[in-house]
Amino acid sequence: MECKVIFIDVDGTLVDYENNLPASAKEAIVKARRNGHRVYICTGRSKAEVYDEIWDIGLDGMIGANGGYIEDHGKTILDLKLSYEECKHIVDWLKSRNLEFYLESKNGLFASENFEERGRSAIQEYSRRKGKDHIEKISVRDVFPDMIFGACLYREDVSKISFVLNSYQDHLDSVKEFKDLKCSTWGGKGEIALFGDVGVKDVTKAYAIEKLLKHIGARKEDTIAFGDAKVDIPMLEYCQLGVAMASGGEEIKAMADMVTDGVDEDGLYNAFVQLHLI
Repeated sequence: MECKVIFIDVDGTLVDYENNLPASAKEAIVKARRNGHRVYICTGRSKAEVYDEIWDIGLDGMIGANGGYIEDHGKTILDLKLSYEECKHIVDWLKSRNLEFYLESKNGLFASENFEERGRSAIQEYSRRKGKDHIEKISVRDVFPDMIFGACLYREDVSKISFVLNSYQDHLDSVKEFKDLKCSTWGGKGEIALFGDVGVKDVTKAYAIEKLLKHIGARKEDTIAFGDAKVDIPMLEYCQLGVAMASGGEEIKAMADMVTDGVDEDGLYNAFVQLHLI
C-alpha cells in the first residue's frame, strides 16, 4: 500500500488523561513506521509537555501548540510565539482577575503563583469527565511533572497561555480583551469549559499539517488523523481519513470517517490493524 502520513493527537488518543501510554499504542506506531509510514503527534501540548516516554516510541516529529509549532526529525519548521508585549498583557490581565494560569513554551511550562492549588480541582474534574476513577488523588504535578514554579512570567518564548476559568464569562471577556489573538476553551463544551487559553491567531492543527506536508513533499490524499476532542475536528476534516476514539466527544465521533475503540481499549492499535497500516 501507499505509505501514509499519520497524525495522532496525544491526550485522550495516544495516552489517557492520566498520561498512561498503552503498550499496544506504542507497538502500533513502531510497526507502522517499520512498514514505511510516517507518524507525527499533533497536539495542543507544547514541546516541553512531550515527555521522553512519548519520544522514545520513535516518531518522525510533532505538531504542537494546536498548530503553532512544527518539528520534523529534530528540525524546527514552524515556531509561532506571542510577543513579549502580548505575553505581558495577558499575564497582567489574568492577574488582575485573580485567574491562575500557566505559560506554554518549548522551553518549559511556567505556572502562576497559585496554579498548583487552583488547578488541581479543574484537572480532577477534567479527569472525572473522561471517566477516570480515584480522581481525588490526581495532582497538578502528576499531570505536569516538569512544570516550573516561581519563574518570571514575562517571556518571549511563549506559544500560548492556559488559565483556569472561574466562569465562562472569563473566556468571553478574554475574546474582547485580546482581539488580535486566538482565544479558546478546553476541558468541556461551551459554558462547562474548565480552561481558557490565548495564543497566536489563525492557527489550527489543519494549518500546520498543510505546512508540514509541503515541507516533506507528501500528499494530502495519503494522510490519516486520529483524535478525540473538538479541537481535533479541523485535523480530521483536513486529512483524507479521520478516525475518532470511542472515548472521545460526541461531536468528533459524529463527523469522523471511522470510530475506533477507546484509548484504554487498544483503540489506536485496532484502528491501525483495520486500516492495514500494520
